[in-house]
Amino acid sequence: MQSTKQAIFQLGEEEYGLDIMDVNIIEKYIQIEPVAKFPKNIKGIIRLRGDVIPVYSLRSKFGLEEIEPTDETRFMITTSNDIQIAYEVDKMMEIVDFESEQLYASPEIVQNKDTTYIKAITNVHDRLVILLDQNGILSDEEQEKVKIVMEKEVKKQNQTA
Repeated sequence: MQSTKQAIFQLGEEEYGLDIMDVNIIEKYIQIEPVAKFPKNIKGIIRLRGDVIPVYSLRSKFGLEEIEPTDETRFMITTSNDIQIAYEVDKMMEIVDFESEQLYASPEIVQNKDTTYIKAITNVHDRLVILLDQNGILSDEEQEKVKIVMEKEVKKQNQTA
């Protein structure tokens, strides 16, 4: 693995990272509009600077209970498999540079088809951080459903504009 700069964020008591080169922007929480027929991990959409962006709940994906947004809730907007998406996170922590020798492969015991989003693990100030691959978070089924629903939402937005 090569060196990387990661945006470290918190979900519950755990910390995760996304490669800062994959993060388009980090936004404060704005109201989410619910949309019918989205997969369970998709909370709805946000409208940001003319874009319609689905909001993905990493809490739901990782089996954590949903919580009410706070002043620290953020959207990490990225592109996952050609889909612009906002990952809702509890708190943005920091941006950290890691050298390749600080990154470790995930333990074999947690490697399976449902955990392809785990790129590596590392340590930040004696805290375990799981580094994510944004292209592995959405399942194939989620990607297909999001594409279909988003096409309809964009058409709807264009008709009202």
